[in-house]
Order: sequence, then structure tokens, then C-alpha cells
Amino acid sequence: MRAVVLEETGGPEVLRIKDAPVPDPGPDDIRVRVGAFGVNRADLLQRRGMYPAPPGSPADIPGLEYAGVVDAVGANVEGLSVDARVMGIVGGGSYAEFLVTPADHAITIPNAFSIVESAAIPEVFITAHDALERIAVTNGEWVLVHAVGSGVGTAALQLIKARHARCIGTSRTASKLKRAIELGLDETIDSTADELVPAVRGITGDGANAAVDLIGGSMFPATLESLALRGRLVLVGITAGPKAEVNLAVLLRRRLRVEGTVLRSRSTEEKSQITASFREQVLPLLADKRVEPVIDRVFPFNEVAAAQSHMESNSGFGKIVVEID
Repeated sequence: MRAVVLEETGGPEVLRIKDAPVPDPGPDDIRVRVGAFGVNRADLLQRRGMYPAPPGSPADIPGLEYAGVVDAVGANVEGLSVDARVMGIVGGGSYAEFLVTPADHAITIPNAFSIVESAAIPEVFITAHDALERIAVTNGEWVLVHAVGSGVGTAALQLIKARHARCIGTSRTASKLKRAIELGLDETIDSTADELVPAVRGITGDGANAAVDLIGGSMFPATLESLALRGRLVLVGITAGPKAEVNLAVLLRRRLRVEGTVLRSRSTEEKSQITASFREQVLPLLADKRVEPVIDRVFPFNEVAAAQSHMESNSGFGKIVVEID
């Protein structure tokens, strides 16, 4: 099979398509012929040698999500058959024509979406759903979402609105905020021009009830300050850096709850639980198109390096997808 095999670390130029062995499914697995996959920032970090694949996942083939067709099923698999259209998250290996994954991690693709569209769903919608579950977003609350124009940001925004909550989105790019309004964003904050805390309090009065932080770094202390009494924050990403100086008294005074989350390194059992929750609560929203993947660009397989370069430019809105021809 063709696969992007990492033989060295570096820039996008190290991404080369090579011949690799087709993986064999175990008794509880399925093998998927991949039709398309999403590009994620973890892929960029892995390419640079900063984010190795977890145990049990291919160490030299990146990729955290896929959409395709079942090619083979293990002896113990029930409910899925050859030619079924599926999508899902993996610990690695989706930058390839074939991959193997536990059958209960696979999600049947709704009829409303193509394979390419579906490749933009798993990582961002599962991540966003899991984050909102952790901070228990409910009807009428104000939720702050950093980097609202990102893949996870656009998914979180739609899921927040599906919960009948209100969303404040931040971005450094005015055009991304404008497009997010079209997705239902209630209020915008230009993070290059507006001070976060007074901007959030000017909108909400007492502060945001919850926050989905996709950036971390130097913005993290202000994000805490912008929360209301008993506010909840889930840290999903650290694109702005892994370190911040925090006034712990803010957590005490406001009785805040802060939690971090990551999908890739979780156990097989945890991923099964997350996938089951996604099937129950989010898949019906997708099937009815009450929420939809937002795709910025689709690249052909032989331009995978260009796809990662485009992500590094931070110019996109939504997901970047690579289609395998």
C-alpha cells in the first residue's frame, strides 16, 4: 500500500509517500481502505519529532482520523461488514491506503456525508464533544471558545449551539470571526485588539460560565480571569505554548474547575467509551445535519506536504482534508 512514512524529522519536505505492508486485522479489528483523512496539529508535531505515536500505533505513519470503507473484518467482529462506510479516530496510521482499528472505535458514516466530508468529522467533533461533556455545558450558559475558526473550534461552536448555550469566540483574524457568525457564533472577540477579560465581562456581565481553551500559553491566565463564579475550563490545546504564570488566588476566589484533556494517549477502553458517547449524542445531530463538518481545503494524496504547510500557515477556517485517489 501507499503510505506517508516518516523516515526523518523536519519540515513538510520530509513527508514522502512510500510502499508499506498492508496491516492485518486482529480478531476484534477491522481493516479500512482509507478514502480520505484529516490533517491535525498533532501530525505536525509528530513530523518534527515532538509527539511520538502511543504504544500499539504505527510509529512511522502519522494520522489521527480517517474515513473509508471496511476492507476486512476480524473473526469476533459483529455489526460491521465489508464495504460498510466508516470513520473514526486512531492513535496513528491514517496517512495510508489501509489501516487497522478496533471495530468498536469505528463509526458508521451518515448517508448525508461523503467520504471526504466524513474525514473532517472524527477528531474535531469527538474532541469537542468530550470537552463539552467535561465542563457540562447546559442551556443558556455562556461558553468562551478560543481559536473558534479552527477545526475543533468550529465543531465546539456548533455543539454548544446544539445544547442551546451561547458562544463567545476568539480569533486573531476578522474574516474567521465573520465566518463563525454564519455558523451561529453569538459574540466575537478579536484577540489582537481586544483585552479578553473586559471584553468577556462586557458581554456576559459576570463572566463566562465555561471555556474551551485550544491555545493555552500566555492567554491562559486571562481566560481564568474571564470566568464567572464556579466557572469551568477545559484545556484542549497548547498551540500558544505549554507554560503560563497563573494567579492561583483566582481559582480560590471564583471556585473554578480546570481540567486538561487529550484523546490520542487514552486507552483502548476509554476510546471505546468516548466513541459510544459520540454515537449516542452527536451522530444523530450529524445525520440530521444540525451540525456539519467545516472543510477549508481538500488536497490530493500526493500533496500531503502542501496540506501540512497550509495548516502551519494558520490561514484556514475549519478542517484540512487529504483525499487518497
